[in-house]
Amino acid sequence: MRNVRRLRAGLRGWGGVGAMATLCALALVFALVLTRAGSSAGPGKEPRTAGPGVTDALGAKAAEECDDPEKQTLTPSDADGPVIDAIKARPGERRKLIVGIDQNSYGWGYRDPNSGDSARLEGFDIDLAHRIAEDILGDRNAVQFKAIPTDQRIPAIQDGRVDMIVRTMTINCERLEDVAFSAPYFTTGQQVLAPKTSPVKGYGPTLADREICTAAGSTAYTNLKADKARGALPRSADIRTTVPNQLDCLVRLQLGEVDAVVTDAALAAGQAAQDPTVELKGDSFTTEYYGVAMKKDADDLLRRVNQVLVDFGEDTEDGWRASYERWLAKTMGSDPGSSEPPAPEYLRVS
Repeated sequence: MRNVRRLRAGLRGWGGVGAMATLCALALVFALVLTRAGSSAGPGKEPRTAGPGVTDALGAKAAEECDDPEKQTLTPSDADGPVIDAIKARPGERRKLIVGIDQNSYGWGYRDPNSGDSARLEGFDIDLAHRIAEDILGDRNAVQFKAIPTDQRIPAIQDGRVDMIVRTMTINCERLEDVAFSAPYFTTGQQVLAPKTSPVKGYGPTLADREICTAAGSTAYTNLKADKARGALPRSADIRTTVPNQLDCLVRLQLGEVDAVVTDAALAAGQAAQDPTVELKGDSFTTEYYGVAMKKDADDLLRRVNQVLVDFGEDTEDGWRASYERWLAKTMGSDPGSSEPPAPEYLRVS
């Protein structure tokens, strides 16, 4: 009876829930099909690990001395190298940069059903991927997008399914053990999303006895698990609900199956823009940085991406700020923490 009452309460006033739930379900199926396509790791097989490189050696050091993970990257360079040469040597129609993205995150990587072209991907991350492809291959459209669920981002890189991930991926110490990250290209933080009528006030005591949704493999879930263990989050908060893609949390919230969502503020703002009955609650309770992820031994590609980020940030006509205004300004406003590209810092290695 409790679940029935909650479902009825959750559905009250949520116009278009059925259509949105159906759309999200179809998008999830499509994403999973794309993820499996081209995978070189069969069931039960361990993903291949990267070979030795500068970033491979730095990964272990970064994990041990990891106070500022966003600074554990290499200095920019526009020089080619073995990884870039291999990308350029792909024959014919396969001569493309293969990029793992999201197709369900409004403003970042998504398919706009109102654009007239339902196959076209749009968003800030999509702009950045096009920019990297243009720099490496001389053609902004020389990019093959693969939809990758949150918890498959690192395996997709290690298996060689993608050259890189450009998918609102937070740079953190644990991930530096498995992949290399570019310099940060966006600043955000974790925040709570809940219905406007909810008694939840933000991250903290009002989440007691509440069911919280996060994406599997996300920093949000990692933070919640750690905070619950050390008593910073009420022990009665239920964090068991995890989903493959963050948008699925919004659907669960709309259906009354969960009470709140915890995710990056940058993503939560987009979800609030999609549904006027939900809102961000309280302030961000972490500071995080998005980076482009790739194999640990792809040093030349890593340096090249860092050079692209420098150029993207300095481009006053069609660079970082133009993309922010195009896709994110309406949902994120002029937040000083997010509306300017982060200042990069690099490891100095010979």
